[in-house]
Amino acid sequence: MALDNPTRETPVTTADKVFDSMLHAIVEGKIAAGSKISEPELAKQYEISRSTLREALNRLEKCHLIERKANVGSRVVECSIESLLEIYVVREALEGMACREAALNMTDDEIVDMKAMLDEHAKAQDLQDGVAYYQEEGDLDFHYKVILGSHNKQLINILCGQLYHLVRMYRLQFGMHSPRATRAFDEHYRIIEAISDRDGELAELLMRRHIVASCKNIKKKIAMQATESQA
Repeated sequence: MALDNPTRETPVTTADKVFDSMLHAIVEGKIAAGSKISEPELAKQYEISRSTLREALNRLEKCHLIERKANVGSRVVECSIESLLEIYVVREALEGMACREAALNMTDDEIVDMKAMLDEHAKAQDLQDGVAYYQEEGDLDFHYKVILGSHNKQLINILCGQLYHLVRMYRLQFGMHSPRATRAFDEHYRIIEAISDRDGELAELLMRRHIVASCKNIKKKIAMQATESQA
């Protein structure tokens, strides 16, 4: 199941494979932000037709990982502070909404699975040391699972289909180490408890507060980096 559209199950095509390969390369920084994309070089590298490559590029554009302009070509998106903060405003509203929907629609089995996933997260040494809270993508990511648990196709399409990988790209670029690691994990547990209690109002409030706190932490980190660079 492709992560750019988790509501649709399709056979894995050549375009799927190229999309997945390029997606991870961009998110992990192996293809640098702002770098120009050469269609002839990529078609040769992957040994595919230009039409197959363009299908993959179209999907990357939908995920907001590349920008394509007429007579200019394609580039990987630049990671800007302004764009990051705008994404957090959108996440606060829409993930809060998804959390409220999850409290209404998530099945008991899904809730048990979420709690088991958090129990696994708790075993990570970096989290126990309080220095980082790293989550693998997709079904091992708390936010991703909450969004899917909303069972709202429109929210899933926007948050998992269009923004998810861009958010991960920013996370990796700005670093996963954070003084909020332990607190963020505890906030996840309180959110899933509210969902388990079927308290949609509280679940939304806790998710909104969680995302706002993460945004404040990023702003603080950026301010500290700016101060250090001027020193």
